Amino acid sequence: MTDEQQIRTLIAGWAGAVHDGNLTTVLADHAPDIVMFDVPPPERGVRGLDAYRETWPGFFEWQASGALFEIDSLDVTAGADVGFAFALLRCGTAADFDHDPERRLRLTIGLRKVDGRWVVTHEHHSFADRTESSDGPAAQIPGRA
Repeated sequence: MTDEQQIRTLIAGWAGAVHDGNLTTVLADHAPDIVMFDVPPPERGVRGLDAYRETWPGFFEWQASGALFEIDSLDVTAGADVGFAFALLRCGTAADFDHDPERRLRLTIGLRKVDGRWVVTHEHHSFADRTESSDGPAAQIPGRA
């Protein structure tokens, strides 16, 4: 299996584990020093595997209510010992998709190869800011309005 295929398999397995609420598999391929920037706070991210582990129980409870978590698209780039991927995922409830069928969670993952095995060192999850306000966060970034 190529490095790209290994990373795709890792991410697909992770997404399936998230969907199933399987914490052991969610954590399995993550570095002890992982950094995650997530949709909810803290703004400076979650650092370390123990802190990462603590973010999942509430999400799993929400997910058990019938929410989706599935990969819509996935792009992977793999080097000799560093790789990254970005994806769009359907993440939400039926009501979320009734209101906004195009709603997607944006996911970026950074990986490194350690002892011949790919491990996730960084995750970034976000949703697009869909506010209509002209004075919202996007309006405050030069060139974005």
